[in-house]
Amino acid sequence: MSGRGPREDRRDRDGGTGPRELRRGRDETEEERADRLWAELLQELRVVQTGVQILFAFLLTFVFQPRFTDLSTTDRNIYVVTVVLGAATVGSLVGPVSFHRLVTGRRLKPQMVIWASRLTLLGLVLLLCTMALALLLILRLALHSALALWLVGGLVTWFVLCWFVLPVWARHASAGKDRAGKG
Repeated sequence: MSGRGPREDRRDRDGGTGPRELRRGRDETEEERADRLWAELLQELRVVQTGVQILFAFLLTFVFQPRFTDLSTTDRNIYVVTVVLGAATVGSLVGPVSFHRLVTGRRLKPQMVIWASRLTLLGLVLLLCTMALALLLILRLALHSALALWLVGGLVTWFVLCWFVLPVWARHASAGKDRAGKG
């Protein structure tokens, strides 16, 4: 036993190819990184799950409102698809918790973080679809005009921009800076 910590041992495994300061990122083991990413993912899930649960609860109670029987066939179909998408969203966003519970203690955290991240991203896409249809249904009932479709289109565009386009753009911009710094 050398008496050195995991970071010194990792430097040896990295091959000692260059000054430590030139490498980007954190100085952490794979397990430390998985722990950090898992903690960050849990925080993200806490934020989104509350909103999803409230939206889904609203959708479940909507069918019991007296006005529900007055809905057109189109509006009822929108409602049914919205409820199904809402349930799928809940399943996808609760999936990481179940995944963690079933694999905990099996030294699979790095793989679990990857799958939980995928489930969370899928949950965000499903949430986008659920919100779009819920908005469409509500605005169709409130406005009785084609304006509802335009408003929903604008809001979906806004969600896509905030949730997907800006993060992907930031990743791309960051990758460009990384490549320029190496050249």
